[in-house]
Amino acid sequence: MTLPDDARLSASYLAPGSSSFADFLAAEAPDLLPARRGLPPGSAADLAPHGTTIVAATFGQPGSGGVVMAGDRRATMGNVIAQRDIQKVFPADEYSCVGIAGTAGLAVEMVRLFQTELEHYEKIEGTTLSIDGKANRLSALIRANLGMAMQGLAVVPLFAGYDHDADQGRIFSYDVTGGRYEETAFHSVGSGSMFARGSLKKLYRDNLSADECVTAVIQALYDAADDDSATGGPDLARRIFPVVHVISDDGQRRMPDTDVAAIADRVVAGRMQHPDGPTASLEG
Repeated sequence: MTLPDDARLSASYLAPGSSSFADFLAAEAPDLLPARRGLPPGSAADLAPHGTTIVAATFGQPGSGGVVMAGDRRATMGNVIAQRDIQKVFPADEYSCVGIAGTAGLAVEMVRLFQTELEHYEKIEGTTLSIDGKANRLSALIRANLGMAMQGLAVVPLFAGYDHDADQGRIFSYDVTGGRYEETAFHSVGSGSMFARGSLKKLYRDNLSADECVTAVIQALYDAADDDSATGGPDLARRIFPVVHVISDDGQRRMPDTDVAAIADRVVAGRMQHPDGPTASLEG
């Protein structure tokens, strides 16, 4: 049976080339890439929901630790709460995750493209990318979105994963041009990031356990929500709590909502007695 010409795969599907799915898509169907969609002149920042705040912190010792990433659930559009339960932290692959800040719709599309990029590489090459390779691939996707960013539709993710070569969790931040920066111990992005980082400066210490690290990042998100209107705190009435991912040598997993809720309830109960949160020792 002979297939009609319009049912045959084009030559690009059969030709050897780059293991990058994004590069293949740019050559075969560039209109499907988020960054290739044209916009009229001017800023579009107020036309789409924006997501904040993402926090990540490492825990444990090399060989027995990892990294935690958490995100609040609020999306805003100007001074309006556009969504109360948006998901901002996603698995990238088995040993990494990515949190999104910025234009929510474009950010989610970028995450899906990044997930496909990593899966495509693994299928083509028969091995997984190193964590540095993953961080570089995400950097390229952000750089491709620079035109959109210049019109107010910026996407600035936070990437974290477990490095099997170094036996530890690692954190990478980015700017809108795709610049990649490795962070030490903890980091945060989004409109509430300065408050979250300030909180972690007093709460973070070396060799935290996984549960202690989760508690610290939830405390940091609470502090961010306390001072930044675009960051959502624990919603006790609707039982909406941060999305938390824990990554270790065993892989990455989303922490069950019931476990996150239990920690958030303890944090809120503590704030009833001490509204500004736990204090840090003046020593050390």
